[in-house]
Amino acid sequence: MTDQTNNHQAGAGDHLANERTFLAWIRTSIALMGFGFVVVKFSLFVRQISLVVGTQNVPQQKGFSAIIGMCLVAVGALTALIGYLRYRRIEKQLLNNAFYPQSRLLLVLTAGVIGASLLLLYYLLPNL
Repeated sequence: MTDQTNNHQAGAGDHLANERTFLAWIRTSIALMGFGFVVVKFSLFVRQISLVVGTQNVPQQKGFSAIIGMCLVAVGALTALIGYLRYRRIEKQLLNNAFYPQSRLLLVLTAGVIGASLLLLYYLLPNL
């Protein structure tokens, strides 16, 4: 039984699929950066609205929204960089007819998303 990875000649479809995957990484990074921007600006918006309305009880804030928002923007930029590096690595592998999937990246990204979710839950639960 032969390994299809070594016998398969990379065609236009393979290169186009690699580009589509890279563009998905870029869309994800833009979404993360946009969400980070919204998180930072929403905190400022709530403070300004409470001043305009004249509410005496300005909501108490821990001040973490700016930090979380900036972290999201940084993670978005890092996502774009990872996407580009992955695109270049796979492009070289396609040109050399030797594709090797990388499961460590998926493990790291999954662990990062789960860790960030747990931190956000810890941050948001006391506010309920």
